[in-house]
Amino acid sequence: QVQVVESGGGLVQCGGSLRVSCAASGPPFSSYAMGWFRQAPGKEREFVAAISWSGDTTAYADSVKGRFTISRDNAKNTVYLQMSNLKPEDTAVYYCAARAGYVGMSTSSERYDYWGQGTQVTVSS
Repeated sequence: QVQVVESGGGLVQCGGSLRVSCAASGPPFSSYAMGWFRQAPGKEREFVAAISWSGDTTAYADSVKGRFTISRDNAKNTVYLQMSNLKPEDTAVYYCAARAGYVGMSTSSERYDYWGQGTQVTVSS
C-alpha cells in the first residue's frame, strides 16, 4: 500500500516563502514521478509542478514559474515544493501525487496513481 503524506503548509504573508514536503512510502520512491496540484475554494484542482522519477526533468504551471521550485531527495523518499514571492491567489489546499512505474511525469491529475490528503497554504494580503 502506497502512502503519500504532505506537510509544511501554513499561513504566510504576501511576498513570503514557504516549503511544503511530501513523503511517499511503498515500492522504490525513485520509481515515482511526482506532482503537486492545488485546489482553491470554488475552483477545480490545477497543476502546479511535476518532477520526473530521476529528478532530471521538471515542469511548472505558468502561474508559478520563476517563483516555485520542485525538487526531490530519493534517499529521504521526499519531494519538496519551495514557494517564494507568494501571492494571495496562491492560497489553496496543496496536494502531492505519485505516478508509479518509472513512467514520465505529467501535468494531468488523471495520470497519477496515489494522492495525499492535502495541506493548506494561506497567503495573507
